Amino acid sequence: MQYTQLGKTGLKVSRICLGCMSFGDPAWRAYVMDRAASRPFFVKALEAGINFFDTADMYSLGASEEVTGHWLRELGRRDELVITSKVHFPMSDAPNMGGLSRKHIVQACDASLRRLGIETIDLYQIHRFDPLTPIEETLAALDQLVRQGKVQYIGASAGYAWQFAKALYASDRNGWARFVSMQNHYNLIYREEEREMIPLCLEEGIGIIPFSPLARGILARAQLPTAPGAKQTTRTGADPLMAERYDSPNDTDVVAALGAVARARGDSPAAVAMAWLLGKPGVTAPIVGATKLDHLQAAIDALNVRLSTEEIAALEAPYQPHQIRGH
Repeated sequence: MQYTQLGKTGLKVSRICLGCMSFGDPAWRAYVMDRAASRPFFVKALEAGINFFDTADMYSLGASEEVTGHWLRELGRRDELVITSKVHFPMSDAPNMGGLSRKHIVQACDASLRRLGIETIDLYQIHRFDPLTPIEETLAALDQLVRQGKVQYIGASAGYAWQFAKALYASDRNGWARFVSMQNHYNLIYREEEREMIPLCLEEGIGIIPFSPLARGILARAQLPTAPGAKQTTRTGADPLMAERYDSPNDTDVVAALGAVARARGDSPAAVAMAWLLGKPGVTAPIVGATKLDHLQAAIDALNVRLSTEEIAALEAPYQPHQIRGH
């Protein structure tokens, strides 16, 4: 396993982060595995040297945190691990059970700590920006958690560069804990983050931990789910965001280029797509969501894949601008 620092912090993380949305309660999504079925993924990740694990309170409405915490406590060494969680999306229809108010952030953090069974969350991230709550209120609440020792670092996920810049400025102005990471939507099919968000992160020393590095499995198969004869998986049928986020006609050309490069190299499309992402400036660790063990192995194998300048150019050439997706 390779390790690197998260942005300009001293925190060292593996270059692959295991995304834990697939672990929890199958009643939440058909592709989600229960605690027993999830165990082999944590075993494999830890044996491979992965020390970076990402979950969120809304994944399986808390069950993902419970499963993640259970196996990391049983199988791992807590002091060596970097455990993340996220806050924003509603946990119920009741008032104050979602968003980024001080009340919800504080109570949600306490609930996440209980479910994870740990004393502190290493990286606590806002799952989205909240247009109804002043960013100063959100940041002050997060700073409070850091000062109390409930959270070590804070990060953000999926937003516009102006929102992120405003948050960084507010933290600097008030002497509050500062976002150290951006968990954004970034892969070969969707590269709009290269326009403003990634340059901002590079300038500010922010670690980039992309979600959907394989475009919800599309890049692993090198085939769009709408293509004639495309194989339909459990994830495909249970994932409404797939069609919503990957609906550009030009995506077919990107997928075709990936398939061609992978065949020429004799590597899997997943390994090539992941290697491309790992080589992009500022990318700390893609978040890999796995529903089969070979998904995780492909991500690990990608660490040893080195793409040539010509291969990178071939992968990137077909890309066309997209509408913003994932915010």
